[in-house]
This record gives sequence, structure tokens and C-alpha cells, in this order.
Amino acid sequence: MERQVETLLSTSPAVQRRPTLMTENPRPLWAARIQAEREAHGWSKWEMARRLMEARGYEHGDVRNRARQILDWEKGDHFPRDWADAYVTAFAMTWQELFGAQDASVIPSVSVGTTAPPQARGDDLERRTLLQLAALGMGAGALGSTGEPVRQLLDLALNSEPRDLDDWHLTLSDHLHAIRTRPPAQVRDGLVVDLIAVQRQLQDADADEATELQRVIAALSTIHANALTRLGDHGAAIHWWRTARTAADVSGDLDLRLLVRAEEAGFGVYGQRDLATVLRLIEAAERIAGDSLSFWVADLAGTRAKALSLLGRHDDARQALNTYLGHDGDGARTSILPTLWNIDQTYFAQSWVYAHAGDEAKAGTAREQVLARTPDYQYAANVRLHEAVCAVANGGADTGTRQAVDIIAALPPAQRSHMIIETGKAVLRAVPVERRERPAVRDLRVLTSGR
Repeated sequence: MERQVETLLSTSPAVQRRPTLMTENPRPLWAARIQAEREAHGWSKWEMARRLMEARGYEHGDVRNRARQILDWEKGDHFPRDWADAYVTAFAMTWQELFGAQDASVIPSVSVGTTAPPQARGDDLERRTLLQLAALGMGAGALGSTGEPVRQLLDLALNSEPRDLDDWHLTLSDHLHAIRTRPPAQVRDGLVVDLIAVQRQLQDADADEATELQRVIAALSTIHANALTRLGDHGAAIHWWRTARTAADVSGDLDLRLLVRAEEAGFGVYGQRDLATVLRLIEAAERIAGDSLSFWVADLAGTRAKALSLLGRHDDARQALNTYLGHDGDGARTSILPTLWNIDQTYFAQSWVYAHAGDEAKAGTAREQVLARTPDYQYAANVRLHEAVCAVANGGADTGTRQAVDIIAALPPAQRSHMIIETGKAVLRAVPVERRERPAVRDLRVLTSGR
């Protein structure tokens, strides 16, 4: 279900013909995506050319000429039909992930500026697609047991009114509040409806509105990936991170591009990515930031601190944490998601780093600050699990694991998010090997394994 909604966003005529900040002509989504992926890997056009030729098995070739072609492809002037498979190989992605289609047969061969298909045909196709999505949700139970999201999808397909941008910003605030206070499955269902609604509105938007709607899509996709991560649906979450990145890149909003990447890296430390990949994501985002003074550069340092602490590099983690501290979040409040970042997140990072290092006093001070401030049930549970991590790190394996069992077992099942369970597993990983068969340790292992 998640991949089909994402494909609807990726392949819609509205998305394919949206304007960019650089030109009034439309730029295809695949063009923005191949550029975004190249930049995320930190590759210049020349390096991309070498990677493509390597993927084709060419030991010799004209790198300069290929780099010029890459410029044309990234502008969307021409689709790289002869080199599309090489792109897929170089990025280790599938055709559909990269180009929004199964193969080249459905990608227009025309260059930028060609008139899109007639509106009526697009409406009919999209209406059928929405009805199919609704039917799929009813058949697979993917949209919840009440059927309300399915009803909303059907209503959207048959009678949809565009929202003004203030309404979309209010919608984002509502979803952000929901993700902090409600079970993530409920939040996911509402997000699917709004992701389809904004895609429909983008279809008829003028240039200025389209740019702002791309920002809305990036923000909605970021919250959606958040919900999917809490549900432990990592494959779908990673695809939505990619959609969020692409929409942010197309909008041309540097702060939003960094916000999305900071969130993606931040959620990666909960077992979604291996830690080396998380650190590479941070480095790629920092390259995009360049000399920018964006708040999100500091936020990336906070995530680096968490990743390094999980790797046992506690001195390096403290150094990265110091880069993060001292920011009051003014820069975050200027974004499309002004309430995304709260000061409790600084204290949460301190609790994480100090707890893993066994610094009980500093971890405790930070924990109390989080518990006094956070509206997010997940933050409250996890910061208390940090206390359990710290207890184990200081030799109290039985104390720490019993505490973790009590914290997780007390939560309603719908609130036992993957991120809480993953923090419980961090408590387990801190237990010395010779104590891993203790009764409390076994209880925590069963509770976090889902059995």
C-alpha cells in the first residue's frame, strides 16, 4: 500500500510537469531524483560519469562527454535511455525506485516543455487509481479496521476541493501533534489520505503554488516516514525518506532539504540503517549544507553523537554532542514544520550520550528535563530506558533489565513503537555476555523480540 501511494506521487503527470526555481519549464521527477541521488553520494558529475561507465563495464571512455550528458539528463532535457540501467546499478536501486516506473516504456521520450496529457484523461486515470487504492485497503486491511480512511479516499476521488496553503500548514501541524500523542498506525492512515490530496492539488497549481506544495509534500512524507519507522516498516520508510528528499530538492529550499536529511539520519539510528550508513547520510547532508549556518547542521551533529555512542566511541560522541548543544532552535522555527524541533530534543541527546557512557549524574539531569517538557510518549519512554542503559553500563544488569521490562510492559501495545523496542534492545546489548542468561535479561529479550 505504501509503495503504491508513493508511486502515485512519483508518476503523476502533475509531478512530472511541475516547475522548478531555475526555469518556468517543467522538470521531470526522474531528473530531480538522479541529481539528488548523485549529490547524496557526494559524487561530482565527472565521478558520476566514471561510475556509469564502470556499471556498463567500460574500461575506457570519454568522461568529459558523459559528464556533459549528465548535465542534460539532470535538467530533464533527455531521458538517459541507454544509460538508465547503469544508473540503477550505480545507485543500487530498482528501476521503479529511481525512475518511478517499471521500465522506460512508460517514460515520455519528449524533452522538457512538451504539453502534458489532456486533463480529462489524467483525472480519469487518477480517479481509477484512487478507487483501486481504496479497494486494496479494504481487501488487505492496510488502512485500518474502521474503514474511515477508505471512505475518505473514496470521497477524495469523487469530490475533492483544493485547500489554501494556510490549511496545508495547519494539516502539517495536526499530523505532527498526532505522531507525538497517538498510535502510529492511526497517524499513517490519515497521512495517506492527505498525501493523495496534495498530489491532486499539485496537478492544477500555478508555479508559485506548486513550489509551496512541493514543500508540503516533503513535510508530509517526512512525517509519514516517521510513522512508518515507529511501526517498524523500514523498507517503506526508506522509500518515503527518498520521496521527501526529492520533493525538498525540487522546492529549492535549502533548510527543508537539510531538515529532511537530518530527520532521515536521526531515525536511522533506531536500527533502520547500519550505523556506518547513518554517518554517511550525515556527511552527505553536510556537503549539501556547505557553509550554510542552517540549524539543521547542528541537528546532524546531535545524530552523529548518538551514532558514535552506539559504536562505543564515547569521547567522540561527547565532542559531537558539544557541537549540538547551545542551540535554542530559532532556525528550526522558521521552517515549514516550525514545531518539529523542541528544546527537549537537546536534553534527549544528552541523556542518550551520557547514559551509554555510564555518566549517571549528567544522564539523570538531562532525563528530568525531557520528562518535564516532552509531549511525546515515545520520548518519555525512551529517556527512561536510557536510565536502564546507564544502570547496565555501571554493572547493574539485573536492575537495568528489570527496569526496562517494567517500562515497556506498562505501555499500551499500540504505543510500543519500534523505536521504543529498539531502545529496549540497546539495554540488552549493554549486558555483559556472561550475564545474558539471567532471568530479567531473558524476560527483556522475549519482550523486545515480539514473541
